[in-house]
Amino acid sequence: MSIVPDNPFRLATLGLGGNIGDPVRAMAAALATLDARADCRVAAVSRLYRTPPWGKTDQSYFFNACAAVETLMAPEALLDLCLSIEREMKRERIERWGPRTLDIDVLTFEGVEQDAPRLELPHPRMTERGFVLMPLADIAPALTVRGRAVSDWLAGADVAGIEIANEDRGWWRRP
Repeated sequence: MSIVPDNPFRLATLGLGGNIGDPVRAMAAALATLDARADCRVAAVSRLYRTPPWGKTDQSYFFNACAAVETLMAPEALLDLCLSIEREMKRERIERWGPRTLDIDVLTFEGVEQDAPRLELPHPRMTERGFVLMPLADIAPALTVRGRAVSDWLAGADVAGIEIANEDRGWWRRP
């Protein structure tokens, strides 16, 4: 008889977006960087969406996607990795909700709910944003966030102007 240890990986979901430079290439490179690590692997990626700006509306449309990653990292370590990838892609934080080459948000982390200064989980505004919920519903429609499934949150979200930019969920693997 052999004993199979529990899977030490935990599932996290990420929201990715950008609207300056080549954001699709930046998101693809970020996902490839995550997937190449021994302590993190990409489990699923949504379709690619083109979305109107939110919060600060006098800027170009965004591209957005979500990914599910399996990781051995703690939530804050995953956040630090995502911020490091943003910096490598020349992300500058000039104004809130402003233009960016790449943004990576940790949306959820399996088994973790926290209200910490550096990282609130689940992401505090994710259930208000169609540009997060549409791609997240591609990969995790039944995921429960604050007592409701992602698909239920999406049913009540404002999705006006959001378009599918690429149906192929392998878009991030293409050069």
